[in-house]
Amino acid sequence: MGGFGLIMGRNSPIKLCVVNLYKSFGENHVLKGCDLEVQEGESMVVIGGSGSGKTVLIKCIIGLLQPDKGKIYVDGLEITSLDERKLNEVRKKFGMLFQGGALFDSLRIWENVGFGLRRHTQLNEEEIRRIASEKLRLLGLRDIEDLMPAELSGGMKKRVSLARAIAMEPEILLYDEPTTGIDPIMADAINGLIVQMREKLNVTSIAITHDIKS
Repeated sequence: MGGFGLIMGRNSPIKLCVVNLYKSFGENHVLKGCDLEVQEGESMVVIGGSGSGKTVLIKCIIGLLQPDKGKIYVDGLEITSLDERKLNEVRKKFGMLFQGGALFDSLRIWENVGFGLRRHTQLNEEEIRRIASEKLRLLGLRDIEDLMPAELSGGMKKRVSLARAIAMEPEILLYDEPTTGIDPIMADAINGLIVQMREKLNVTSIAITHDIKS
C-alpha cells in the first residue's frame, strides 16, 4: 500500500499517528508495518489498488477492526487498548463518508443525517432536524429533508452521506473511496466539497482512493 499527502500547516500538532500496524485475515497479510502521521488541519490521501488494505487501515483507525500489532494515537491517546466505552468517546472525534454511502433506506433524509445526533446526544427531534437541514444546505441540498434515499441520485446520496459525516462537527473526516460509483462530473463536485469541508470546518481529512485523478 502506498500513500501521498497534500500537506497543510506542517507546524501543526500531530492529530493522528499510526505506528507499525499489522492486520491479517488468516493467511492474508493485509497490513504489514503500516505507518501514518497526520497533522491537525492536514489533508492526507492514501492511494492504492483494490485489496491493498486501504479500507482495513481506516477501520482500524476508528476501532471497527482490532489490529494484530502496532499502535494508533489520536491527539496523543493510544486507542488500540481502550475498552469499548472509552473508544466510543474517541469515535465522536471522527466523521466518515463510507464508500457506498451507507444510508438507511427506511429513514428519511433528515433522519439519516441526524442518526448520530440521536444516538449520542440528548437533542430533541426538532433540534436534530434543524442541524440536519443546516448541514444539507452547507452541501447545496435544500428541501429534501422528507425524501427517502431511493428518491435521490447517486451524487445526491454521496452529499447526504457527507452531511451525516459532519453532523456532529467532527475533528477528523475519513473518506472511503469518495468518488466510487459516480460519474466524472459529480466526482469533481465531491472532490470540491472535500476541499470545502477542510476550509469551512478546519477539519483534519484522510481520504483513501484508487483514483489518482481524484
